[in-house]
Amino acid sequence: MTALDDKTIVKDYFNTKGFDRWRRIYGDGEVNKVQLDIRTGHQQTIDQVLAWLNADGNLAQLTICDAGCGVGSLSLPLAQAGAKVDASDISEKMVGEAIARAEVALGSANTINYEVQDLEKITGSYHTVICLDVLIHYPDADIAQMLGQLSDRAEQRFILSFAPKTFGLSLLKKVGEFFPGPSKTTRAYLHYEAEIIKILMDKGFKIERKGMTSTSFYFSRIIEATRL
Repeated sequence: MTALDDKTIVKDYFNTKGFDRWRRIYGDGEVNKVQLDIRTGHQQTIDQVLAWLNADGNLAQLTICDAGCGVGSLSLPLAQAGAKVDASDISEKMVGEAIARAEVALGSANTINYEVQDLEKITGSYHTVICLDVLIHYPDADIAQMLGQLSDRAEQRFILSFAPKTFGLSLLKKVGEFFPGPSKTTRAYLHYEAEIIKILMDKGFKIERKGMTSTSFYFSRIIEATRL
């Protein structure tokens, strides 16, 4: 399967049946137990990143790229904290939902710039680039190019999360428990942490902080990398 095929599948999925499913998961309405577990895990990842940024004490002065923004779970609180945010997603419907949520939450104070865009086509420079829960849609063969493109947009910091490839998680994925039943999404790719770190170091970053979110059905390694 080529990179183009993967991107097409992801784009089509999140513009059709996947949109309604993940809009519910990332919302506050009623969902099943598995979806609630994924919602909880995703929010924990968002909260961890926000805690790192708030701890630095300069969030309101930052320019931030939220790459793969989904329905705006991260871009909205970033804007509420005063950051200048550009957010993008491959799915037109996801971006539309993100805009709608921002308009409700921020009203006339909404300054988030949302775009429908592939990760590889993002341009510009930002103090911080953030890419959460997106690498799961990218196979190993495409990770170096994609991370290289995104890291080039980061002047000072790059924060990302991914599903780590471990024996235990690989086994869960193989037996169909990683995204079980009706909660199943597109192909879920796991990635070795050491390989992700090597790509970042080769691009001139050092690893500043790490975190890990682990629930019953959601697993995400969070890495903050800063320029040397």
